[in-house]
Amino acid sequence: MEIKHKENDSRGMFYIESDKGLIGELTYFKSDKNILTIDHTEVKREMENKGIGSRLVAKSVEYARENNLKIDPLCPFAEVKFDQNSSYDDVRA
Repeated sequence: MEIKHKENDSRGMFYIESDKGLIGELTYFKSDKNILTIDHTEVKREMENKGIGSRLVAKSVEYARENNLKIDPLCPFAEVKFDQNSSYDDVRA
């Protein structure tokens, strides 16, 4: 499953889709201080517990590292993933 990314000036999302539509998404907004605030993560109910949400968070971390950004994990799911993974500390705002 390929993780795709789209972004405009202040909002963006990482997402996975299938021929049946959206499977999972992580949305964020970007501040002018180069901080991505993850505000929502959702995976279709029938696809839960397959690591999709975790992969979306990991992709956002990879993106932040590549673009010299920090992440504020406002979304409860993302916050838990950041708390569980000390390897994300370098990008946590």
